[in-house]
Amino acid sequence: MERDCSFLEDLPLGDDRYSFAAGRRESHATDFGTEHRGDGVTPDAVVWPESTADVSAVLAAATDRDVPVTPYAAGTGLEGSAVATRGGISMDLTRMDAVVDYRPEDFQIDVEPGVVGSSVDEHVARDGLFFPPLPSSGDISTIGGMIATDASGMQTVRYGEVADWVLGLEAVLADGTVVETGTRASKTSSGYNLTELLVGSEGTLAVVTRATLELAGRPEQIRGGRAVFESLSDATDAVSEAIRTEIDVARIELLDALTVRMANEYLGTDLPDSPTVFLEFHANHGIDAEISLCEAIFEEYGAVGFEVSGDDAEMADLWEARRELAHAELHYESDLEPYRYGDVTVPISAYSEIVRETKRIAETYDLLMPCFGHAGDGNLHYTALVDPDDPDSLERGKRAYEAVVDRAIDLGGTITGEHGIGTGKRAYLEDEHGTAAVETMRTIKRALDPAGTLNPGTIFFEGD
Repeated sequence: MERDCSFLEDLPLGDDRYSFAAGRRESHATDFGTEHRGDGVTPDAVVWPESTADVSAVLAAATDRDVPVTPYAAGTGLEGSAVATRGGISMDLTRMDAVVDYRPEDFQIDVEPGVVGSSVDEHVARDGLFFPPLPSSGDISTIGGMIATDASGMQTVRYGEVADWVLGLEAVLADGTVVETGTRASKTSSGYNLTELLVGSEGTLAVVTRATLELAGRPEQIRGGRAVFESLSDATDAVSEAIRTEIDVARIELLDALTVRMANEYLGTDLPDSPTVFLEFHANHGIDAEISLCEAIFEEYGAVGFEVSGDDAEMADLWEARRELAHAELHYESDLEPYRYGDVTVPISAYSEIVRETKRIAETYDLLMPCFGHAGDGNLHYTALVDPDDPDSLERGKRAYEAVVDRAIDLGGTITGEHGIGTGKRAYLEDEHGTAAVETMRTIKRALDPAGTLNPGTIFFEGD
């Protein structure tokens, strides 16, 4: 359904802040995940606000005219959260990319939503600080996008997810009302926690225009390395035991043998063609003791190699293999492509089980299904590689993907640990939360956005 967005011409916006051009609109039709699934939707207009006032004016006018508005930033999402499923306006926030305030003495920084995640680290590095929950895509994704999906990354096992580091927000509701949530104080019990309500809401409740982020001091000691195992079950069992032992590890990432082969082919590396665990230890003192304990545990579970280094270049090469896995999957077989990018998360005691089940499901449906992920917090990334021109292959991919989701729920886990619901996981939301909880979510959505302006069709099938 085509939406009339000509009212943008009457708003106090410069000519360069909106466009109806086909090329501009088509560039906002997809995110990373939907681009490869053919699930994009071309919006009727694109707007680039440069201030909170711009956002407010557009939302108020759009709501008055029943025109949907979908926030958009770097387009690195995997579940279609930034796709304008009902058309209307794609609100691109990348021009709102300023550092508003920086208070190193309080370990805090205020930024606009278009700031790229790694830029925060660069800005605060001179004071020995960093923003711990950056996802693997932190050098290309924005703070606003991370807040929208409550993103997390390889350091979640030690530092938690983005929600744990957001102290407050400035946001604009669907009717144009500007609200401020949270506090700069280290704790509060004042009223409803609106900050955490908005974090992870995927642009369905409000448009974030400023975020107050908490920072952390960089650890004095950092060591990174890898452990190689003969079997995948040995690797997952070793990870679970290391976490239960409370080893002070900041990153602990699993790659199955297939994933290692993909990384080697894509990057030209020569990692051992076996299940591998990548590790990084952070400490201010006593790091050697933590490494020794981890090595002892891994050896008990059959590790055939354990290497750790403090060399920055070596660690950068190590983590490049992990960061590039999404691209490695796309280029592994020319006639195959990922069906969907799964990111289920289970309790750490069930991690070995979900990995075993995923591999069993791959065999059942006769599919290549690489498995990797943030093993330390129970997060498993997986995908079925399918032939997009073969209906049978696509159907098997769909069934395999859903089987893993179902098993994760059975194990007490979640259908998404960090990618969000978007349009890709709407069908499974009620399976995880139940009818009453999902209806409660809808009630909140209707209360804050009764006209259904903000990102309709995301999270829920209904426009509201």
